[in-house]
Amino acid sequence: MLTIHELFDLSRSLAGDFLAGFTYPWEALPHIREEILRLIGTLPKEEYREAAPQVWVHSTVTVAPTASLTGPAIIGPNTEIRPGAFIRGSALVGADCVVGNSVELKNVIIFDHVQVPHYNYVGDSILGYGAHMGAGAVTSNIKSDRTLVVVRNGGERFETGLRKMGAVLGDHVEVGCNSVLNPGTVIGPDSRVYPLSSVRGVIPPRHIYKNSGEIVEIK
Repeated sequence: MLTIHELFDLSRSLAGDFLAGFTYPWEALPHIREEILRLIGTLPKEEYREAAPQVWVHSTVTVAPTASLTGPAIIGPNTEIRPGAFIRGSALVGADCVVGNSVELKNVIIFDHVQVPHYNYVGDSILGYGAHMGAGAVTSNIKSDRTLVVVRNGGERFETGLRKMGAVLGDHVEVGCNSVLNPGTVIGPDSRVYPLSSVRGVIPPRHIYKNSGEIVEIK
């Protein structure tokens, strides 16, 4: 449940071939910037425009005048960048996405049809196809003691070697409003998180996270 091929439909992102070269999603995080720069060179320039230095936006994208875009970044077709959005760089945003008001993105891969529509922070993270983060839900990407992030799956420990890692959301994950996804959180495809949750570790596919002691399978 932790490997890239178990978490994502890789056909739903420009980064699919890139991600396929890794086993676990956190292995890709340090290389997102260089992959975006490589992808920029492959974009059909008749379809994309350079909205800011190293920020390439599809012609069908809507960008609010008050949004702030810093490269390198790619924004895919039919995506909406709403007022006050802050894309800080190293952001690959797919097709048919919503990056909403006061949302901040940094060092992320956002698959197609993802919605981060209201007051979200997503940093050093990967959000799979069709994922949705409720209003105020955020990823926490650095531990309070600044030690390296470890992904914990029951009794298993996966040493990431990273000081910064937010969350990995598999395809079709729903995160409730005002939830915090702590460093190293991995949520399996088709799972849901209740509002106001503080999540850490691994949630299996097709489960509901109600609280740390109650994670139930979706029947």
